[in-house]
Amino acid sequence: MERKKAKESRIINTDQVLSCDLNNYNTLFGGILMKKIDGCATLSARRHSRAKECVTASTDSIDFLCPIEQTDSVCIESFVSYTGKTSMEIFCKVIAEDMMTGERRIAATAFLTFVALDENKKPIEVPGVLPETAEEKFLYETGKDRAEMRKLRRQKSKDLAGFITVEKPWDVE
Repeated sequence: MERKKAKESRIINTDQVLSCDLNNYNTLFGGILMKKIDGCATLSARRHSRAKECVTASTDSIDFLCPIEQTDSVCIESFVSYTGKTSMEIFCKVIAEDMMTGERRIAATAFLTFVALDENKKPIEVPGVLPETAEEKFLYETGKDRAEMRKLRRQKSKDLAGFITVEKPWDVE
């Protein structure tokens, strides 16, 4: 399967911060930003795989680096940074821009993993990624380490799920 350039999966979404999106500190709710990130990452995964359906397999990390104010715009840029056989790592960067001064800053970064599915909801093979820019190359070169950490973390999560109870707390003696 032929590799695709990382830029072919790039999604850029810029939006304003509305008052209904603010928390009690008058900054953007983390959950609102997480939803925006997942939406952009989904489109990057679908654009890369050209699959009708791509599902979030994991959200590896979302690091909130600085608050996003109501006077800011919020720009999310996402693209496929690394692939396995059936999985795609999507890198997202969140840029906040003060609309009064024009000052731009990295407000958050995130890594999510998606799997493309066929019509029977089974994983399908995805194209590899071809990085071109220094940023894309750095993310690609460090992708294998993140993929290995992801596998280890997933196994630990499965081990934990096998140990913890599904009983209702009020029914446990």
